[in-house]
Amino acid sequence: MAILQSIKMALRSIKGNKLRSVLTMLGIIIGVSSVIVLVSIAQGSTTNVTSQINSLGTNLLTINTFGTNLSLTEDKINKLGKLSGIQALSPVVSGRISVKKDRTSSQTTLTGTNAAYESVRNTNVSNGRFLTDIDLEYRQKIAVLGATTAQNLFGTENPVGQYIQLNGNSFKVVGVLASKGSSMGQSGDDVVIVPLSTAERLVKTTSINQVYLQGKTGQNMDLVMAEVQNSMASMYPNQTDNYSVMNQQDLMSTMSSVSNTMTMMLGGIAGISLLVGGIGIMNIMLVSVSERTKEIGIRKAIGAKRRDILLQFLIESVVLSAMGGVIGILFGLGVGKILGSALNMTVTFSSSIVLFSFLFSLVVGVVFGVFPANKASKLNPIQALRYE
Repeated sequence: MAILQSIKMALRSIKGNKLRSVLTMLGIIIGVSSVIVLVSIAQGSTTNVTSQINSLGTNLLTINTFGTNLSLTEDKINKLGKLSGIQALSPVVSGRISVKKDRTSSQTTLTGTNAAYESVRNTNVSNGRFLTDIDLEYRQKIAVLGATTAQNLFGTENPVGQYIQLNGNSFKVVGVLASKGSSMGQSGDDVVIVPLSTAERLVKTTSINQVYLQGKTGQNMDLVMAEVQNSMASMYPNQTDNYSVMNQQDLMSTMSSVSNTMTMMLGGIAGISLLVGGIGIMNIMLVSVSERTKEIGIRKAIGAKRRDILLQFLIESVVLSAMGGVIGILFGLGVGKILGSALNMTVTFSSSIVLFSFLFSLVVGVVFGVFPANKASKLNPIQALRYE
């Protein structure tokens, strides 16, 4: 009951000095809302980056060779495909080409590949179909358009079954890819995909300098990567500087580490404002002790113990910080949603962060309320009664 009574007294004191209480809580409100907003934006960015990396493909390894002297031949690619940890692979020939439909023309990225590209790169077709092995075998002049390319050339019209010009050659559109958005700063939708054998004629090269490989499982990609590296070393002895083997999971780990560091930094910066809010609470509570010195003297004179006075002022400090924490949570969630909608950002709210920021505000109330409460509890009752 003593604690409940102290809480009621604290609420009456806060109500009796509304403006001062609001200004005192303002630091806590800003601190809690800052922690929630900044950490939620950082977590949203982490989620967005993770999604972009995942959109590159599932269990993905990428081999890049540098220069035409080290291009991957069909025999070497087939040898890589027979490795025990590889489920599928997709060689790629790419370049910039001119694409034209009626009077609309533009420069876009050409990707020449095989039918396995759809699964290896986690690509979905929204309309029509993807490439098939027969298309490669017979060097068919067919094309699959990225979502942006299809929009630029055909608008709202269905491109499937229609013809476009690629570097002056007529190609039939057989499919349109689902939008993947931008990935690692590059758009995955402004592209034209054609059979590998056809692309080699378009870009006038047979050099394959990039191959995507899909592992059978995501559990042992480090072992699969080592297997691929050993195979490349045997095929190209003493030329390790002329090619690279990249693991998507390594990229994911690196980006996650960077994102976590940024989240901690932003949370720490926002936490500083909470500490500043705590200093504000301490200052106001010291003023409150001075103003209520005579009240403290009367309470001590009629039998209040030191711990009663200590508890009263400490609870008042905690109530102030708790009210500021609740308002800060509501304000932070609102600001986060507004920023997410206005700036088209991914904002990921976490219940653990909300709970942590609230508990931290309570800790701040306790820590910065101890000194004023202790000062009040040590007042001499006779001197306090004579205080003017």
